[in-house]
Amino acid sequence: MSSLDAALSRALSTPGISGAAVLDAVTGLSYAELGEVSTSQDACEIAELARTRLIQAGAKGELESIVVTTSTRHLVTIQLPRQGDPLLFCATVDRDRTNLGSALHELRLQADELLT
Repeated sequence: MSSLDAALSRALSTPGISGAAVLDAVTGLSYAELGEVSTSQDACEIAELARTRLIQAGAKGELESIVVTTSTRHLVTIQLPRQGDPLLFCATVDRDRTNLGSALHELRLQADELLT
């Protein structure tokens, strides 16, 4: 099992997280996916839209994360800086089964492990 797959498995062990993926932020290429990840394919477009709008609004600094909420789930996207193009760590979180704050904390820990 690759280190990416192991990190995604740990993310899926968090209650309510039903899918996780690591994507190239520029091309959308998937490096690893596990579980229910159908909505993660939109993560690159969402991240680019947010980045563009934040710059237009005068926001400073790099984009860290985005949470898109629907009636049944949260799509969490965390940008992972690295040499070259950044990566996106995306997770599908069930709203009824998960405390969003706890899920974000756990996903941030998993994202930090992906960088090491």
